[in-house]
Amino acid sequence: MISTLLVANRGEIACRIFRTCRALGIATVAVYSDADADALHVREADTAVRLPGAAPSATYLRGDLVVRAALAAGADAVHPGYGFLSENAGFARAVRDAGLVWVGPPAEAVESMASKTRAKELMAAAGVPLLAPVDPEHATAADLPLLLKAAAGGGGRGMRVVRELDELPGGLKAAAAEAASAFGDGEVFAEPYVERGRHVEVQIMADEHGGVWALGTRDCSLQRRHQKVIEEAPAPGLDDALRTRLHEAAVAAARAVGYRGAGTVEFLLAPDGRPYFLEMNTRLQVEHPVTEAVFGLDLVALQLRVAEGEPLPAPEPPKPRGHAVEARLYAEDPARDWQPQTGALRALDVPQDIPGLRLDTGYTGGDTIGVRYDPMLAKVVAHAPTRDGAVRLLAHALERARVHGPVTNRDLLVRSLRHPDFRAARLDTGFYDRHLTALTAPPDETELRLAALAAALADAASRQQGPGHRHPYGTGSLPARFGAWRNNPSQPQVKRYRAEPDGSVHEAAYRTTRTGSPVPETGERVVAVRPDRVTLEIGPVTRHFAVTTYPGPTHRDGREDRDDRKFPEARNGREDGETRVYVDTATGSYTLTALPRFTDPADRAEPGSLLAPMPGTVVRVADGLAPGAPVEAGQPLIWLEAMKMEHRILAPASGTLTALHAAPGLQVEVGTLLAVVRDAARGAQTAQDTDVHDVQEEPQR
Repeated sequence: MISTLLVANRGEIACRIFRTCRALGIATVAVYSDADADALHVREADTAVRLPGAAPSATYLRGDLVVRAALAAGADAVHPGYGFLSENAGFARAVRDAGLVWVGPPAEAVESMASKTRAKELMAAAGVPLLAPVDPEHATAADLPLLLKAAAGGGGRGMRVVRELDELPGGLKAAAAEAASAFGDGEVFAEPYVERGRHVEVQIMADEHGGVWALGTRDCSLQRRHQKVIEEAPAPGLDDALRTRLHEAAVAAARAVGYRGAGTVEFLLAPDGRPYFLEMNTRLQVEHPVTEAVFGLDLVALQLRVAEGEPLPAPEPPKPRGHAVEARLYAEDPARDWQPQTGALRALDVPQDIPGLRLDTGYTGGDTIGVRYDPMLAKVVAHAPTRDGAVRLLAHALERARVHGPVTNRDLLVRSLRHPDFRAARLDTGFYDRHLTALTAPPDETELRLAALAAALADAASRQQGPGHRHPYGTGSLPARFGAWRNNPSQPQVKRYRAEPDGSVHEAAYRTTRTGSPVPETGERVVAVRPDRVTLEIGPVTRHFAVTTYPGPTHRDGREDRDDRKFPEARNGREDGETRVYVDTATGSYTLTALPRFTDPADRAEPGSLLAPMPGTVVRVADGLAPGAPVEAGQPLIWLEAMKMEHRILAPASGTLTALHAAPGLQVEVGTLLAVVRDAARGAQTAQDTDVHDVQEEPQR
């Protein structure tokens, strides 16, 4: 029996595993890097062991340190979670050799599936349907388009789509280099690229007594950069024959490698309905909660049961019930090439008192999102009797959530769930390629104007109540008396705000009557005003606005914000003295910055300056790049790594490099000057551009 479990992971998955351990009476041990010293998973564990350093390669990817930590803490078992070392056969053996229980599949099974090429050979022998491989050296136009994939990894790294034959040599070289950098193995293979295919997978659970469960299907087709965004179970629109075929193929795959524990067999479903094996993930998946909801199971509890040598509870799994949908809440800006965001997470509140909702997260309000790890903040899951019911519940919960801090993909998730194609289950991996522009359109102008008006009225109410009520979390409670203002009541009060992240500017103007009541210049009637809540009557409709204000890094009394002092990235692009205001309504949330507007770093830089778009580390500069070197428009010049993403700083125009300040290993903040390019045609740079790729130290498939 397992008595103490170390989770060789961090964040959301560590917290989720701890939850099951508490229910089973198992003591928990966390490991943490220096960057995670105050992280939620460390606070929730019974015991925590420090892994000195901050980079994943020096901490969470050091299997020897993790095993040593387990022994030092008195753990008798290790759970790898997902990502990091979860699919590392060497680590599984090291855990076992140390006399610890490995909560995962046999090392031999992990090894068999580690290489996609070897896995495909095994699956072919087991009769699992496959896409026919294509030899790149003999590829013809008839084979196009092709998908180049890294043999030893996933998560989009080492992956390229080739649509023209003359692109193939360069694509192979780039994919191999990226694969070697991410996984230490540059092997790349090619297969036909299926346009508008669906990503469908089968959850399996197997014991050492010959029992194998196929726990239904999941659809994970909504992806960005080959990484999942929204998942659901069961996969909609599959007939019984196809569902049975997928289940049988997944069980055959598990039996072919002597599998034990939780795993996932992934398939590509072509538009004609034919399924093809993609890969087998020998670990728990990020999206496992939707399967748990539909089958009423705790997959982590089953993993622990199987690791203790027990058989599955029954020969067949429970009957599925209803439908579940999961959305991944990321700190990223979908409108700006999914650029990861960092900074202080002031609030993260998702409704959890509604039946059918579940929140899995590794963050709470007050935490800071750094640059080291994946930008996923949370997973929000909804379960209901029908798909329509689950989708509606999830969209409603996300819309009502309070997420105060860096830019997130929350609005994209809500719009995706309500998009006609998603509602009709017209799903494929090209969903965001087709719809991203519409899904990331700025909020309605009227809604932003009303949010700005609510912010201005709440600010005025706060000032009227005095400094004792001006709390950074907006905890005022008394109605304002606008008549106490020293300003001439006949003069309009005007306040300007910048909407984030689109940068549009909105004015809020109102007058105060002789009785002290505020009257907006735009015709709305003010029903009630407090520093944290404003009620407006717009025509026949009464609406409520919850307003939360966070002063900038320097408070009015000169005290520096703790988060901003400890973590420079917590400034989140703000200048000292700026105030960030969050306005939450029943139909959306808005982030505003009180103006006067600060000077953007680009405005202070000389023409042609290439600036760091986020905090991170320079990992590479282009070969031969030096002052005086010619550059071509679109040429990658500098590679910046932040939050598992590799950002390529591109030359926006052809010209000459006149200065180079970047070097591998250099740590940079937002706005750091990296280089200067002189446009050959106009003598100055146009707009700076970046290109984003994933760095798979912590893959989340």
